[in-house]
Amino acid sequence: FDKAIEIKPEFADVWNNKGEALRVLKKYEEAIASFDKAIEIDPKNADACVNKGFVLGRKLDRHNDAIASFDKAIEIDPKNAGAWNQKGNALSTLSRYDDSLACYDKATEIDPKNAVFWTNKGMTLVQLKKYEEAIASYDKATEIKPGYATAWRKKAFALRKLERYDDAMMCYDKAIKIDPKDAKAWKGMRIILKKLGCP
Repeated sequence: FDKAIEIKPEFADVWNNKGEALRVLKKYEEAIASFDKAIEIDPKNADACVNKGFVLGRKLDRHNDAIASFDKAIEIDPKNAGAWNQKGNALSTLSRYDDSLACYDKATEIDPKNAVFWTNKGMTLVQLKKYEEAIASYDKATEIKPGYATAWRKKAFALRKLERYDDAMMCYDKAIKIDPKDAKAWKGMRIILKKLGCP
């Protein structure tokens, strides 16, 4: 990337890509500096804003700064479903579940075929104790991507909260068949068996 930057220093995408490489290398502050350079060169670079927000929130726990970066991306491109989803993640981390739900609603409206967005929406609905709505979100996720173990496990958890243990066991079983190393699914299954009086 440095060679490409040396040849064409005003090419924003190279700075954005360098930032992504630095993120993978866990050089987060340097990654942010690269994303900032991409945004300085091209203030309409929504991808650089999303990538910067991801590093700020997920890697540096600077969630309010991350939200500001996602807001900038959304201002540039209101139909950027990834920005809406990432903003929802940051808001959820701050326990601002109503706000995060509004972001996931927007993300799923823009990109209704993204199983991760539906799963994230379901997780927020669980936090709001809206279990039936969460199950409907997980159903959308597993309809889109039947092999998505996380969605099956999360659906099982919501079913467990409603004491629908047989249905929850079936979902945990699906999650385990997809990912036999899913420790959380195994743990959820053990919790149900214990509730049902099994040793």
